Amino acid sequence: MADGVLTNEEIVEALKKKSLLEVNELVEMIEEAFGVTAAPVATMVPGAAAAPVEEKTEYTVVLKEVGKEKIKVIKEVRALTNLGLKEAKDLVEAAPKEVLKDVSKEEAESAKQKIEAVGAKVELT
Repeated sequence: MADGVLTNEEIVEALKKKSLLEVNELVEMIEEAFGVTAAPVATMVPGAAAAPVEEKTEYTVVLKEVGKEKIKVIKEVRALTNLGLKEAKDLVEAAPKEVLKDVSKEEAESAKQKIEAVGAKVELT
């Protein structure tokens, strides 16, 4: 104790020797003396009280790149979209292009797998 001032360590050691009731009284005295409160500060925990994120229910299947098997991609796009040969060919050649829009997650993932299986690159949005 230098100059009559206790160090933080000395204060902690002194508090360890007191009962909880005595420590509580001390807290109340400090609150009054300094005009503060020892109430916990509300903190924002990540993810807590945040608005729930709705899971996306409708997806768009986008053909990003055709790859080397253009004819197979055209056939797969035709099967998925019921487009005619010319329309499917035009869609594939215009990549990146939407193949399916507003479809379920399962349908979008299935279409993605089928198109990727013939060598094209697909993105779900």
